[in-house]
Amino acid sequence: MSTITIEPATQSRFEDAEHALSGGGDGASCQCQWWLMRGKDWDVTTRPQREQMLHDELASAPTPALIAYVDGEPAGWVRVGPRVRQPRLAHTRAFAATPHAWDDPDVWAVTCFVVRKEYRGQGLNARLLDAAIAHARANGARVLEAYPTDTTVGKTPVNDLYIGILSVFLAAGFHEVARPKPHRTIVELDLAQPA
Repeated sequence: MSTITIEPATQSRFEDAEHALSGGGDGASCQCQWWLMRGKDWDVTTRPQREQMLHDELASAPTPALIAYVDGEPAGWVRVGPRVRQPRLAHTRAFAATPHAWDDPDVWAVTCFVVRKEYRGQGLNARLLDAAIAHARANGARVLEAYPTDTTVGKTPVNDLYIGILSVFLAAGFHEVARPKPHRTIVELDLAQPA
């Protein structure tokens, strides 16, 4: 049986972060910077620039992401942090139905999952989400919000699952607060309640 651990993504683990992000999907080219920039800014950055941005960001506290390790090998990634630090969310029309003010620093968001192909099917998304919840709670978040895909509505390309799957969030205790599109949901978890 594999040993799974979840650790903070820090500059000292930058190579591990890069390995976790490069195992399938758009993680390698995006460098988990999509939600940090408006479209016009995204369009003028290159992959090396986004890589440097991620490297620099991993020096911040609290860490903006967590890395999953399977038997010591970096296998997955989740971005979790204050929603105000992810400005594209506020400018994404589908997420306008959020019940919380966009400038509320106590609302955190889970916005990106990456699991390397060879580690899929082992429940890493659920483990990463549990760790993200604990990380948000430990760092003073009042509410944790996310925008997962409801895969029961229709076939979803794998690359579109980076924001998570609704069933995983519901199993972790989140509840749906809005459904801006048939497959797109907004869910939240009240972290003020005891764990």
